[in-house]
Amino acid sequence: MSDRATLSYAGQDYELPVIVGTEDERAVSIEKLRADSGLITLDDGYANTGSCISNITFIDGERGILRYRGYPIEELAEHSTFIETAYLIIFGELPTEKQLGEFRNLLAEHMFIHEAMRHHFEGFPPNAPPMAILSAMINTLGCFEPVLTQPEQDNRFIEAAARLISKVRTVAAAAYKKSIGDPIIYPRFDLGYTANFLHMMFCKPNKVCRPDAAVERALDQIFILHADHEQNCSTSTVRMVGSSQANLYASVAAGVCALWGPLHGGANVAVINMLESIRASGESIPDFVARIKDKKAHARLMGFGHRVYKNYDPRARLIKQSCDQVLSRQGIQDPLLEIALQLEEVALKDPYFIERKLYPNVDFYSGIIMRAAGVPLDMFTVLFAIGRLPGWIANWREVHLNPNARIYRPRQVYNGPTQRQYVPIAERGG
Repeated sequence: MSDRATLSYAGQDYELPVIVGTEDERAVSIEKLRADSGLITLDDGYANTGSCISNITFIDGERGILRYRGYPIEELAEHSTFIETAYLIIFGELPTEKQLGEFRNLLAEHMFIHEAMRHHFEGFPPNAPPMAILSAMINTLGCFEPVLTQPEQDNRFIEAAARLISKVRTVAAAAYKKSIGDPIIYPRFDLGYTANFLHMMFCKPNKVCRPDAAVERALDQIFILHADHEQNCSTSTVRMVGSSQANLYASVAAGVCALWGPLHGGANVAVINMLESIRASGESIPDFVARIKDKKAHARLMGFGHRVYKNYDPRARLIKQSCDQVLSRQGIQDPLLEIALQLEEVALKDPYFIERKLYPNVDFYSGIIMRAAGVPLDMFTVLFAIGRLPGWIANWREVHLNPNARIYRPRQVYNGPTQRQYVPIAERGG
């Protein structure tokens, strides 16, 4: 197969190199297209545009494949932990026992936030969105650790990564506690990463509690499944901001803001809102499904289908198993969860959904698990951000270490008014 593509325009041919990835993905390189031909490409929403060459995550949406650094997500979700997976994503290899122990020690050492930061939470109103607090406080963390905002060497970078991964859960839990008027809970040295987060979320100073093992494992798995997902909106944002040589904290804070959107990290919130709407209306599942099929009804089905996956989202298969285990163990009787299970059962058997490959995605099940675990709705996206942090850090590092890196600067096709003359205000009419 030729390693070049030809573009014909205005009677002239332009040869464009074809880049082949390790999984045989092929891309036409247009880096010199504008200089040679005066043309740019237009791809609204970047659906067919590769913004970078990356070594981190591979997705095959047609076959339902997701791999971190070559490792299938199924194997990592079954055998690994979030911290081990985070190390893999950031540094490229599974850690040795010694490396993992040292990384965990760094996480334990840096899980407390500076005491002065506790007062920053007082500046937010009680109803402040937790994602707004998270973004602001990540930037604030950088103010307390300026020497680590631009880590130049691996020994400093691993400390910077550990500090950020460890402290983000402390900030997130503190934001939640302040929003409900509870005292902020300190982390404990005898608990692992995910158990510590649940401890800081749900325990009280006068009541020691131990997180449920099934909930802890399910949440750890949610973090693994969300740890990276190629060049999505928030990860692309982190790379975009990092390309200006903005520091790690500022770049990650920007990623939090991008994730905040309901079409990205807020998708699992939309699932719960949809289920709540069905419950409040008293509508039957068959009637709701009929409205989904009727284009004139303008009804939206949340938590089904995916922009990338044209097959069953591999993360959804895994998280459904955890969902079933948590619901069974907790013995929860929640009307929203019952509606979700009924909707899932109907959709998986209906030819309309099967033909359109509208399978339940990871957002459908993650929202159900978090609700069952007692996580409030406005914290759903925060948990997504905690899980996605390793991917953001790894992508920032990839940009930072690229010797040929340039600031990201997309082009556009202008479609506004052509040149016109300034008119003084007195002559502009009514």
